[in-house]
Amino acid sequence: MGHVSSGLLGPAAATALEDLPYEARGLLSGLFQEAYAVGYLVAALFYRALVPTTSHGWRSLFWFGAGPPVLIIVFRLCLPETNAFQVMRAEREAKLATEKTGARSVEDELQVASTQEVQNSGSIKRKGIKAFLTEAGRAFRANWFLIIYMIVLMSGFNACSHGSQDFYPTFLKDQAGFDATDVTVITVVGQIGSTIGACVFGYLSTFVGRRLIMMMACVFGGALIPAYVLPRNMSLVASAFFQQFFVGAVWGPIPIHLIELSPPAMRSLVVGLTYQLGNLASSASATIQGKIGEKHPLPPSPTGEKRYDYGTVIAEFMGGVFAYQFFFLFLGPEMREEEKEQMAREAKELERLRAEGRSLMEIGASRVSSKELGLDRKENGGVEHVEQSA
Repeated sequence: MGHVSSGLLGPAAATALEDLPYEARGLLSGLFQEAYAVGYLVAALFYRALVPTTSHGWRSLFWFGAGPPVLIIVFRLCLPETNAFQVMRAEREAKLATEKTGARSVEDELQVASTQEVQNSGSIKRKGIKAFLTEAGRAFRANWFLIIYMIVLMSGFNACSHGSQDFYPTFLKDQAGFDATDVTVITVVGQIGSTIGACVFGYLSTFVGRRLIMMMACVFGGALIPAYVLPRNMSLVASAFFQQFFVGAVWGPIPIHLIELSPPAMRSLVVGLTYQLGNLASSASATIQGKIGEKHPLPPSPTGEKRYDYGTVIAEFMGGVFAYQFFFLFLGPEMREEEKEQMAREAKELERLRAEGRSLMEIGASRVSSKELGLDRKENGGVEHVEQSA
């Protein structure tokens, strides 16, 4: 279950964000990420509707959760591969086709009118897979330290969401004294705030910078921790909204930030791998909070059940997590402004060529020719040599 569901994230992020205009990627990154919050919100609603009112209890949530994956399969079958992926694959296969036929350039190969047949041959397809594995291995060797950094970073991000949410319903019920309906209302409002925060800060990250906007969210989120755990009345609705607003704000730019940091040859793999390994590292969050809770016991409940001061637990844990995130965001890398401008130009150029009716194969082949021409110029010291007539 975990293996299959976790494998969806990397390809889903690439599918959702690769073909977007650059200016829209921050906003849509936040919207994509907060599908998590929407799912959490729906789960909270169904928990209130099914668990206390049916004889099957928590099992009803799992039965309900078995339905959406079927819809995802149908939905994904109806979608094509992204333009970015198809161009990359066409570029790789065009290069292999040129090597196989001995053409002087990819453009010459296209003019022969046999390129498409050669590229679609089984031999080229197999070589394309081998070339991808070679590129991926080279990219991993060149970026292994960056990948480790991304895993360390994502462990903090996953701890942020789990640390602020997992024990919060228990805090609301056992310490604040709310009933199931009030707990559901506060939880739902918090997830609405998370969705809004992710979209707003994801959009702002396009102009302010990914790391800076996430560090700002860490500062504001940390400042709101007391308001998140000290009140014992329905003012916690507002506290939950704004605290989760900044938790979502920290998360909003992350999908596009990971994509921008990842080597192109390993984009889907690196995004999914670093996210899920970070999630694995953060799985200790509940255990850590439980151990902190043992240091802050409360008087037993009227039924004799042990209780702990989870308000203090959440405050201590989240204070440390926000500081952790701020520290590693401050130290970490970010796509340079020149690279962002180049990415924006490439996205616009792809849209222009598609509007002119150029196929993705032709675009990929054209990019190979452009790179070969640039390499030739670099080898010649950047000077074009022109033959002069006698």
